[in-house]
Amino acid sequence: MHAVTRSAYRPHVVNSLADTLFVEALFDRLPDVVFSVKDTTGRYLAVSGACVPRCRLRDKRDAVGRTAHELFPGHMADRYCAQDRQLFDAGRPVLDRLDLTVYNDRRPGWCLSQKQPVVDREGRLLGLICISKDLTELTREGLVDDGFARAVDHIQAHCARQLSLQELADVAGLSPAQLDRRMKRVFHSTTGEFVRRTRLEAALHAITHTRQPLAHVAADSGFCDQSALHRQCRRATGLSPRQLRLQAQQPLAPAPAASVQ
Repeated sequence: MHAVTRSAYRPHVVNSLADTLFVEALFDRLPDVVFSVKDTTGRYLAVSGACVPRCRLRDKRDAVGRTAHELFPGHMADRYCAQDRQLFDAGRPVLDRLDLTVYNDRRPGWCLSQKQPVVDREGRLLGLICISKDLTELTREGLVDDGFARAVDHIQAHCARQLSLQELADVAGLSPAQLDRRMKRVFHSTTGEFVRRTRLEAALHAITHTRQPLAHVAADSGFCDQSALHRQCRRATGLSPRQLRLQAQQPLAPAPAASVQ
């Protein structure tokens, strides 16, 4: 696997949240993807066009300054806001979350959400960027439901300890084989692979964002020892944990000035 770029495990760095708003136009032609930017109070600064029909807006600019509770059903907004608080408190991305949403036809369905913190060059948290992809076909087939989402949440909350396939299947209300089949359809990995990936993501964040000893990072992330973390980190990034930490501590190079022809 190729080595990561210098900024691969950092929050998105900008001078202000206004620097991120141009991206929304890239998503306007994707009706099954919702892109949004929020400030640290949870108010939307931008949304993509897919929000217009599902939130009954006249124009996507009508979402600016409003919160999730003003646009989505309460039980959905409660979950979105809890994720936002988790991201703001920990300063780390919220990845691979299965969320209920409202589709463009106003029917409820499931989506897969990724949230990334946005900071300025002094490291001050400005807000977040969220991308949610509708899982229309998987929802229609009944492969994503409350039980399956609970199992995914359980993995993300408890990945630091040993998790058996039977335990996760019991949380989902499925057999181990059924859970594994759904994992392969939704995340293109087995349940065990998803657990290992979740652990590695937690470890990589701790490596690049804290000064915690690497042996403690390995233990806190669910690895059996520091050697196991070393192998997985090198396999995923091309760098050892120490090399990745040193790389993350180096300042980002300034963007080159645009030349005038």
